[in-house]
Amino acid sequence: MPTIRPSADLRNKYHEISEFCHQYPEPVFITKNGQGDLAVMSIETYEMLTGKKELYNLLDEGLKARDAAQVEPANEVIADIRKSLKK
Repeated sequence: MPTIRPSADLRNKYHEISEFCHQYPEPVFITKNGQGDLAVMSIETYEMLTGKKELYNLLDEGLKARDAAQVEPANEVIADIRKSLKK
């Protein structure tokens, strides 16, 4: 169940929200006039989420390259890298 708090709590209960965000790896949803307005989370959670997104983007890029036959076999790539390192 998501944690939902009114915007006044950012001002009046910041410490409580901060503690929650550091204790649980999930956002706290902040409402303004009863409507969703912000999502607040710890830096650690934010970095984890953006890291996952970056990984998924790289995996998707690799799958698209594979499907378009724009990839080389791994053993050939490794052999090329070894050659360049010996120079």
